Formats: sequence, structure tokens, C-alpha cells
Amino acid sequence: MIKRFLLGLAAVAGLAAGAPGPARAAGELNLYDWFDYIPQALLDRFGKENDVKVNLDTFDSNETLLARLKAGVTGYDVAVPSDYMVKILTEEGMLERVEPNTFDNFKNLPQKWIDVYWDPGRHYSAPYQGGYTTFFVDSKVYDGDINTLKVLFEPPPALAGRINMLKDTNEVLNMGLRYLGYPRCNDNPEQLKALNKLLQDSRKSWLSFNSDGSKEVLVSGDAAAGMNWNGFGLRARLERASLKVAFPREGVSLFADNLVVLKGAPHLENAKKFLNFMMDPKNAAELTNYAMYSSPIQGVEPYLSDVLKSAPEVHPPADLTLESVPPCPPEVVKLYDRIWTNLLK
Repeated sequence: MIKRFLLGLAAVAGLAAGAPGPARAAGELNLYDWFDYIPQALLDRFGKENDVKVNLDTFDSNETLLARLKAGVTGYDVAVPSDYMVKILTEEGMLERVEPNTFDNFKNLPQKWIDVYWDPGRHYSAPYQGGYTTFFVDSKVYDGDINTLKVLFEPPPALAGRINMLKDTNEVLNMGLRYLGYPRCNDNPEQLKALNKLLQDSRKSWLSFNSDGSKEVLVSGDAAAGMNWNGFGLRARLERASLKVAFPREGVSLFADNLVVLKGAPHLENAKKFLNFMMDPKNAAELTNYAMYSSPIQGVEPYLSDVLKSAPEVHPPADLTLESVPPCPPEVVKLYDRIWTNLLK
């Protein structure tokens, strides 16, 4: 398995009302996924095998997913939140307890991916993809040392004004805290003041905040450097060979994305079938070959593309610090939101 799914996600981190949602109809599945994260051919095959029409809608961050659900948007069957967001959605009572651990293909999930902090025993979620958040630099623009977060927060002149940051509160703030040497889920007033200053100062050298276009701005050359998830960045590098992945010595954030069934799913049985379908090794490998992250499903290796077998993006150095960040307390989330809102002004 690719880099043993990033070292077991750092040993699995310590082991209604509102806007209308998708149309409801029998024989359908309404999937709410991250942008550009699943091949249409895979959805088509699931639909053909189960006589189901799959409707796909997309979001650009875990917080967008949560905000829409809290706003009362209904009609989705399956969503794809990251690890910490699964825990939040479960605590908020927003998920159906569908017991993926009883599905036929659950046998393909290794033990270390069963007793995970966000869903011990896998009562609510099935695994999807995993990776880490880093950044990429166009070596034709800057060929110096890129293995430090200083490139983003105190950039060299060649990159100033040409850096794209993800439009993601946690990813950006955690990266800033990591650069300053401060702990995550931080409520220390002085340290948050320093973080706010760092971000405000660095903002002057940033071009944009863009998540769903984070690959395109690098491929086009509009951005000469940019935060990205390792798989999405790998796809960018395959289109623009001068892009290089950074392995910052300050460390990176890990993520493990999951399939969950939302409370009140209009097509509950189809949703269960989809979770089981995605735990099949061939299907999981097809997803991985498209998204270019890592799969925790056993048996995918024979079906993986040669690109994934050698890409540095999915085989990071053994000394790279991989950190999983569980959900922060509500009071910390409020502090982060203030810093983020101030940053985007």
C-alpha cells in the first residue's frame, strides 16, 4: 500500500428548512463530495450495477459541508467529510448509524483503520482516501530550498505576490501555528496574537485564497507556489513538470476522508450499497488512480497505476513529521474564525 497509507495516518492519530437540496426520487443516490474527487466512470458503474442514478454535488471545505447541513439543507444521501469532521457530525447527530462494519466488503479494511479516533469500530463511516497538506513550487521561478514553511510565510522575492493559499481555515491556521512552533487547537492569547500578525504580514505576499482552483492556478502559472493536498498537487505536477512538492521540516497535517450517510438520507439502502461498493479493492483503486492520494483498503496494490508507485508526493521522506489534528473545542473554533475572517477582509 502506498507509504502504508502515510504510516497509518500517524498510527491513526493515537488510535428540513433552508435552501433546497438535491431532488428526491427512487432509484437515485445523492452524493455530496469534494470537488474533482471521484471519476465519473466509477459513479456510472455503480449506477449501472445497482440500477441507480447518481447525482453529484460538490463542496470546497469541511466547514462548507457543516455550514450547509446546519443551515437545514437536506436531500443528500452520502457525504465525504474528513476525519475530524466525522467526529463533529456524529456528535451533532447529523449521521445515520449504518454499521459499515457489517457490510460484505468491510473485510478489506485493516484493523488499524477500524479503531480510529473519529469513529471507533466504524459504526458511521467507511474509508475513502487519505493524504497530507503541503505546498508546491515552480522550480523555474524559484530553485532554492523549498522544504520549509518560510517559503509561504516569509517568501523570497521571486515568489512574492504569486502564492495561492487554500481557502480553508484549519489548514492555513494550523500551517501558521506549525511555522511559529506553537501547538494546534491553540487558545493562548499571546500565541494567537502572534499568529494573526504572521498571517496579516504574509497576506501581503499572497496572490489568492483558492481551494477548488488550487491545481489550475499552479498549472497555468498564475501562481508560482501554492498550498495543496498531495494528490491534487501531484495531478498538477503531471501537467506542469517544473512543479516540485515541498516536504517542510516543520511538518504537515494529515487527513483521512470518509464516506458517511447523512441523517434522513432519502435513499438509505442505496447509500449503504455505495459505501460497500467503495470498500471493494478494484473500486477503491480506481478512485485512488484518479484522485492520486492513498487508499486504506487492502488489496488495491495490483490495480494501482505506475505513477502512484513512484511519485514522491505519495512516498514522502521517512523523516517528514505527519500530524493528525482532531477537532478543536468550540471556544477555539470561535477564536480561529475571528482570525480567519480578519484575514479574508
